[in-house]
Amino acid sequence: MTSSTHPDEGERTRLTRAAVVDQALALADKSGLDALTIRKLATELGVTPMALYWHFRGKEELLAGLAEKIWGEIDLTVDRAAPWTEQIRRLLESLLTVLRAHPAAPELLLGSEKMKSEPARNATELTLDILRTAGFSPEDASFAASSTLWTGITLVMSEPGIESLDDVERTELQRRKQVLLATQSLAKYPRLVECALPMTNCDNPEEHYKFGVDLFIGGLAAIAAARAQAG
Repeated sequence: MTSSTHPDEGERTRLTRAAVVDQALALADKSGLDALTIRKLATELGVTPMALYWHFRGKEELLAGLAEKIWGEIDLTVDRAAPWTEQIRRLLESLLTVLRAHPAAPELLLGSEKMKSEPARNATELTLDILRTAGFSPEDASFAASSTLWTGITLVMSEPGIESLDDVERTELQRRKQVLLATQSLAKYPRLVECALPMTNCDNPEEHYKFGVDLFIGGLAAIAAARAQAG
């Protein structure tokens, strides 16, 4: 007796949505979102393209699934008894950890409608609640929550030395940038000359992130203090 099961149905039963998302994200991280196609993903998974359409109707829906996974990797465990600044810092640092782990993540989050994703709604709800509990108005809390995401994305995309270069090329590019600044007119650009090395340094990205997080948290604290004084 022959089986009436269609080959694509057999592939569907052994291929979960989570497995598709995991492989798609790995492919996007390695080669970029433009290189991520249903056909290439199917080849990577060893199935026919039709098998993937059981889980995602097209690339747009697949990308939404990847964005949802990224949001879900953010650790929302914070100590609600801690100062609100430390709670926001904890969330921002967790966001940065996820973004840095996935090269495709910034573009995915920028291109997604986050409120359609439950993990994104959870992260946003928690951020808003921390800020509202701290005394921010609904308007200020909304601006601050959005800025938290934008700050994380901006810091990752502006990481010194993030260009797709090997070590030799990166060192040479850094040297050329440093020479360019160091050889400017000392009379006209004394600060550029003075800061030629730190302005072109890409050897310590951790300082880039630490300063960026400190700057953001310090700005929020200053806004809160100013609002309290004015109110």
